[in-house]
Amino acid sequence: MRPGDTPPDSGSTSGLSHPQPMRSRAVPIWFTVLIGLFVLCVLGMVIAQTVGLIDVLW
Repeated sequence: MRPGDTPPDSGSTSGLSHPQPMRSRAVPIWFTVLIGLFVLCVLGMVIAQTVGLIDVLW
């Protein structure tokens, strides 16, 4: 075979393969919940700072 020529077709397998396992959605759900809690905490701190309940920023 010369450089640039198309190689012959490679062998392939036929038949059904076993089904792929489903990925668990537990990790993305927990990650989303943790991010949501973090955002709520930051938002609460900003509101408390604005109202004057706490003095976090100098």
